[in-house]
Amino acid sequence: MTTAVALSPAPAAGLGVGLPVPAAGSLETYIQAVNRLPLLSPERETELAQRLRDQGDLDAARELVMSHLRVVVSIARGYMGYGLQQADLIQEGNIGLMKAVKRFDPERGVRLVSFAVHWIRAEIHEFILRNWRIVKVATTKAQRKLFFNLRSMKQGPGSLASAEVSDMARQLNVRREDVVEMETRMGGHDVALEPTGDDEDGYGPISYLADPGASPAQQFEQAQTERLRHEGLARALATLDERSRRIIQARWLTEDASTTLHELADEFGVSAERIRQIEQKAMQKIRTALADAA
Repeated sequence: MTTAVALSPAPAAGLGVGLPVPAAGSLETYIQAVNRLPLLSPERETELAQRLRDQGDLDAARELVMSHLRVVVSIARGYMGYGLQQADLIQEGNIGLMKAVKRFDPERGVRLVSFAVHWIRAEIHEFILRNWRIVKVATTKAQRKLFFNLRSMKQGPGSLASAEVSDMARQLNVRREDVVEMETRMGGHDVALEPTGDDEDGYGPISYLADPGASPAQQFEQAQTERLRHEGLARALATLDERSRRIIQARWLTEDASTTLHELADEFGVSAERIRQIEQKAMQKIRTALADAA
């Protein structure tokens, strides 16, 4: 007895149509089902694409996507070496296919399958990079290129020889340093933050990565201290006359604190030396007020 493929709807990247989802435990059934879906003739494909483009016909979009699901399965099989579930790879590839269908222009003279390959691979690539490691291993264009080519281009299981590094860098048009760095990243392993097992003396990264001042109690204490400092400073400034307060704020409490003595002297019509004396006296008054409040 053959189990029918699950046809629970999946979001179609803005198309608003439902698609088969490769459910856990029935992946082979799903693959068999999509392989039985009929292929489209060039004429039928063009007709459906025109209906989708000109009329927003979702039935046409669904038929275009369904007829190409087998392409996604075929592409997803090429990415089985990254330790991720094939069903997840297919699902992500389906999203790429739906994005391609939405953007496909039948007047370009290119078949949908050729246009969709890029979108399918791009979506699978993004999924692998998000989930292969806790820490991203490839962020730049050169790193992505290396990530998806280094494994297949290596001649053996060991480290790359100097000649291999140079040859790979030349073929992929990247730096030798990028090749070496990516091989190191891909050869590494995720490490548990905390020790595992029953060893009470175990030592893990959490021991030296943890911020000793990050506990909730310490954060609250720091926030309270900062609040009291601000309140104390505000009270101390309130004891100054308007001119002294303006000088202190301009000299010490603005974002860049770049106001010069001569600028303030021009503002108040006194000498720079007089501004310096007022500033010095005001600072002493503030220190006394803060000390009394402590």
